[in-house]
Amino acid sequence: MIRLSETEIVAATGAELLSSGARAICGEAVIDSRAAGEGTVFVAFVGEHVDGNAYLVSAACQGAAAVVASREVAPDEIAELSSLGCAVLRAAGDDCEEFLLRLARRVRDAHPEWLVVGVTGSVGKTTTKEMLAAAFGAQRRTHATRGNLNNLIGLPLTVLSAPDDAEVLVCELGMNHAGEISRMSAACRPSLACITNVGTSHIGLLGSRENIARAKAEIVSGMAPAPGGAPATLALASSGDFTPLIADGFARPAGVEVTYVGRSEADAVRCASLELDDEGRASVTLACPDGWSGSVRLPMPGRAPVDDLLLALALVWRAGLDRDAALAAIADMPATKMRLDVRRAPSGARVIDDSYNAAPASMAASLDVLASMACEGRRVAVLGEMGELGDEAARLHGYVGAYAAAKGLDLLVIVGAELADQMAEAARTMGLSEDALCRLATVDDALAVIGPVLAEGDLVLVKASRAAGLDIFVRGVLDR
Repeated sequence: MIRLSETEIVAATGAELLSSGARAICGEAVIDSRAAGEGTVFVAFVGEHVDGNAYLVSAACQGAAAVVASREVAPDEIAELSSLGCAVLRAAGDDCEEFLLRLARRVRDAHPEWLVVGVTGSVGKTTTKEMLAAAFGAQRRTHATRGNLNNLIGLPLTVLSAPDDAEVLVCELGMNHAGEISRMSAACRPSLACITNVGTSHIGLLGSRENIARAKAEIVSGMAPAPGGAPATLALASSGDFTPLIADGFARPAGVEVTYVGRSEADAVRCASLELDDEGRASVTLACPDGWSGSVRLPMPGRAPVDDLLLALALVWRAGLDRDAALAAIADMPATKMRLDVRRAPSGARVIDDSYNAAPASMAASLDVLASMACEGRRVAVLGEMGELGDEAARLHGYVGAYAAAKGLDLLVIVGAELADQMAEAARTMGLSEDALCRLATVDDALAVIGPVLAEGDLVLVKASRAAGLDIFVRGVLDR
């Protein structure tokens, strides 16, 4: 929550105060005027389709205590806002993104008692964040990133919406370009953090996996000692190919301790055993060097979440909390919508909805889930294109097609344009028969062709980047 005066906000952000207000600032920051309420700060972004500056008065009428413009405000509009008791500010450089980040840093600095936990990585960020939110939330008052609000706007909104009595903040940090995570880390100042892995997401923007690793490692730049003075700690997978670069090139020079997780006896949290049930859910036994061990069955399918579990438990341990209570809370986590969410269609087919996003590594992990789950009918994969892969896109789509062909599927459905052609061609090259391959151009085609033939006992994976729109296919199949 923001409990600052206009003067303090101006000092923290460099904004210009155009008009003082009579209302107390004591609420969240919002970027949608419809979400404005008593005491809130409405920040007016100029979007692709909507200019938030057109809604300053609307936000004030909703109860906003302050509005922040990103362009010149007409004198009569300032007068109207002032008559409503609302303060009017203009963001420095008309940069509302930077305004939010600076304001979040000011609020974070006002709460040195908060234990802030940061999560970044190419794949598994959201699952790890949800595990941490459950594990810490079972033992401390915890506030976590909602949904996927993990960018340069979402991260400060998370910090600024933390309730006054929060003890732990779990913040997810995503990025598209180098330099973004360092700005977010400076705003939230995590004491504990983890990097789930370094994959190929955004390789089209960053050029190489090493550049992606360096961008993820920026999280250490803003890390601070924990409340009470315990050193900042970064958890990493010991087997990661960029783990030495991150640990030795970034973490240790910044005074950040490194904790390793994995399957080695030397790891701080170790996977001692792992078995998958007929639903593909992992039963895991974990062990730590202090003699502790515990077991849990994860509520989501696949082996990939086991790596997320190891990182989450390492941070719980470093925070001095109860690991058994953490495992119990993680076991009771609800499914996350569109992320390996298994649902049954009216046809009787089970649909593994993983349509939220995709990268080559997560495509492979989801195909592994499809292959590992019990199935009395056909195993079907409906795959769409992946975004932000740049010059590597054709090659990486080919890898996914080849991997899918090797999984012994009864039917591989590939939806999309030229990159989908790359997947289909690679699948054929790997020996997938034409009878088992269905190449379709659009989601509507997929619904029309595949939807009616799904039957009792079938197991269907739906996976693509969000832009591919395969969530529409899932909804259509579930509504039949």
